[in-house]
Amino acid sequence: MGRKRHRGGHRSPTRGTRRPGLTGTVRLTDAGGVVETAEGQFRLTSRGVREVMNGDVAVVSLHRGPHGERRATIENVVERAQNALVGTYGVAGPLGVVHPLDTRIKADFFVLPQDTSAADVGVAPGDVVQARIVSHPTRYESGVVTIERRLGDADAPDVGVRCVMARYDLEDGYPEQALAEAEGLALDVDAALKDPLRRDVRDRFALTIDPVDARDFDDAISIEAQPDGGWRLSVHIADVSHYVAWGSSIDLEARRRGTSVYLADRVLPMLPERLSNNLCSLRPDEDRLAVTADMQLDCRGRLRGYKLYPSVIRSRVRLSYDEADALLSGESVEEKAQGHILAAEREGVDLVAFLKAVHEVAELRQTLRRDRGAVDFDTVEVHALLDEDGYPRELTVRRRTPATGLVEEAMLLANECVADFLAGDDIPAAYRVHEPPTPDHLHAAAETLANMGAIGRGQAAAVAAGDVRQIQQALSDTAGTPAAEPANALLLRAMQRALYKPHNEGHYALGAKAYCHFTSPIRRYPDLIVHRVLKVTLARKRLGARAARTRLPHLCGSGKEALDALLPQICRSSSERERVADAAARSSQKVKVAQYYADSVGERLAGVVSWIDQLGVFVRLDETHAEGLVHMSDVGDEWFDLDERALALTGASTGRRVQVGDRVIVEVAGVNQVRGHLNLKMVSLPRASRHALH
Repeated sequence: MGRKRHRGGHRSPTRGTRRPGLTGTVRLTDAGGVVETAEGQFRLTSRGVREVMNGDVAVVSLHRGPHGERRATIENVVERAQNALVGTYGVAGPLGVVHPLDTRIKADFFVLPQDTSAADVGVAPGDVVQARIVSHPTRYESGVVTIERRLGDADAPDVGVRCVMARYDLEDGYPEQALAEAEGLALDVDAALKDPLRRDVRDRFALTIDPVDARDFDDAISIEAQPDGGWRLSVHIADVSHYVAWGSSIDLEARRRGTSVYLADRVLPMLPERLSNNLCSLRPDEDRLAVTADMQLDCRGRLRGYKLYPSVIRSRVRLSYDEADALLSGESVEEKAQGHILAAEREGVDLVAFLKAVHEVAELRQTLRRDRGAVDFDTVEVHALLDEDGYPRELTVRRRTPATGLVEEAMLLANECVADFLAGDDIPAAYRVHEPPTPDHLHAAAETLANMGAIGRGQAAAVAAGDVRQIQQALSDTAGTPAAEPANALLLRAMQRALYKPHNEGHYALGAKAYCHFTSPIRRYPDLIVHRVLKVTLARKRLGARAARTRLPHLCGSGKEALDALLPQICRSSSERERVADAAARSSQKVKVAQYYADSVGERLAGVVSWIDQLGVFVRLDETHAEGLVHMSDVGDEWFDLDERALALTGASTGRRVQVGDRVIVEVAGVNQVRGHLNLKMVSLPRASRHALH
């Protein structure tokens, strides 16, 4: 039944007949890895994994595992994805040695005796370094590196995040030429309004709602009740394309970065601060250029029509999510929020009524999306709040609230309207495409949930068959139960990853026929592409082909370096940069979680088993919702059989069972602040044959 015996190791499956010659991209995790090929995605066996790094292109052979599933074995690497790594420096006789901090890399790298790079940059044993790979490891030789720079010692508060940045090839700062170019830009409302496409809507009451620590405000909302009982919901988005000319220094740097990266202690912006936090940011009581989507909705929240156009707006109020939630709930608000209420009253607007109207629309829109087949996942994201020195003082969990929900639904609708407008004429742009999950992945997720007892066999069969409503129902049925987190994780893993593509192919998870990203051009390059294409299309439709051609050089360029020629490459690059940014953000938060628990070694804490795999038991702690790992050797004093299909361990001697959803007591065994590891030790196990999810 898919079981392996564990006490720090496991029995390898018997190998079957191999079919060599398949090439694919390697994706590694701490628990193992997969290879993505033209024939599908296959789990890797352990042989050859020491020779590869994440993103490498390798030739693999396929064979059947113990349960008939096809698995891949590395035969040789044909293209390397990484030429640098971050690790701790040590000495092994005449050699220097770098122990990679990325735990997915399974081999150490060596510095040769004749290489003086360690001494040149002043590295001592125990320091964290960035190294350039001279030669990668093979089956017969170890990898060789040379030291490029010292990142610091392991005790510095930001060294872990700096290591994350080096690991993902991220950098602070911005090129001087692009910064100088940004300083030369200025806002000229009168000149902008000479464009016949641009409308002056500064008379409307608009506000922004963002995290309390946000500095770049790229979206604002307006709403007006209509005589028929519906609404006109307007979304105003910062007009970045007005300032950033195609092929300019700023544009080329933004294209290279692809996205802003939000790390635990810093933001690595896609655009220079002059734009992201000033000219383009929709700051209150300041005129700003925007692109507006006016959306007409009936009393049930159904879209009846929309208008898209460049605009000039003036945001009146800037709310944090917490302030908006307090106003919506009727709680007493702080003096600052009272000031927002008075500011709105001076404009003749009841701020609470305004928010409740947008919230009502958001709830109607969420119901409509669910009815058409959208799937909403509820994931747990732990974020560290830092003190002035960069140390974590508190861990918080970001969840969907009424305030975040109303903003999200407004942005989703605006994105759909823009995508519908462009896709209606099959206009190439950076569409957000999400393909349906493969049957194999859905079947595996449904089987695991059924074996866990989270859903019934009949429901599992429907989920495996791709019934969207049963997928929704499985998430709804497990909400608020110990099975909620694994249900969301398993079904989310079964989904394809959304990508940017030049042509519309629909969005499965949103149940949308056409979708794109339009609402965050300050921080996402695909949104900037969509703005450019939208402006050219609006000009052609409303002003004629000649007027559209005059706008092309600034918005989309010309010749071999024009947008239409580079669009496929830009979409691929943007998808990859998004993946890197997400991984780096998660890694940086893990660093701060480890720092938070550095002084808690030996403490006993309560938690819930959130996941089980070959590494051991992952436990979500009650107090902070942070997740730590109980390594297999620290689960208990006996052998444990791992049932991968049920995400459970069973003690070979006592029959004691540990499964997802069990409540346990753990002890903080140690942390690695640089790698972002929180290691736990099991103190109390559930009793034998206990089934927590039933």
